[in-house]
Amino acid sequence: MALPTSFAEHLTATGYHPRSNRHSNALAEAIAGDLFAHCPLIKARALAGDIVFDLNFDIQAVVSWNVDLLIGAPPPDKRHESRESISRAKPSTIHIAVELKSVMTEHRKAVRNRVRDLEAHHQHVHDYNPRTVAGGVMVVNAADRFRSPLRIEDTVHRDPERLINHCIGQLRSLTIRNDHQNSGLDAVSALVVQFQNTGDRAEYLTRSPAPEVGDPLHYDAFIQRLCDSYERMWA
Repeated sequence: MALPTSFAEHLTATGYHPRSNRHSNALAEAIAGDLFAHCPLIKARALAGDIVFDLNFDIQAVVSWNVDLLIGAPPPDKRHESRESISRAKPSTIHIAVELKSVMTEHRKAVRNRVRDLEAHHQHVHDYNPRTVAGGVMVVNAADRFRSPLRIEDTVHRDPERLINHCIGQLRSLTIRNDHQNSGLDAVSALVVQFQNTGDRAEYLTRSPAPEVGDPLHYDAFIQRLCDSYERMWA
């Protein structure tokens, strides 16, 4: 399976702004498309109008929690049959909830906050429904410098490989669940991009220290775990 090329193309075309959700929306739509393409049960139900996806949706449980990507069943009287993709609409029951985080600069400080957010994500999701599949993706920047629209000068990353290793290590510390009775993320992935945000082209790093094929954090494994967890919880 290819990495989500449409997300890299989005970064190249529009750049990255830390106060915008355009980049997370682009990645969320790419993930929804890959789940449709590679999960037979999701594809069949999407074409029948039995599941839909939405972006930036508030889950109401113990507290209200905004999630980047939701997949679930539409209201019974609002089925969205489709011939070629999964339709976007508000779900009435949430089957999959995926949180998307980015570490583009200030890696050590940022990753600590992102890991905390992902731990809180699966707790809120499973407070809503233990059957709901909780996923998380972290985008990590591997460029040696980055231009933030919030700063005058570029930030220089003096040892990008070491920073990536640190972020990947922190991601591996996340709580993972293998049974719906337990707590944790059902699937997690790291996408490592090289992007200076200076009008350059965003490209994925596919070799170490980025997760390689066979690594549980690789995007292939992430999509497969979401598929497997969905089938186990909602078939």
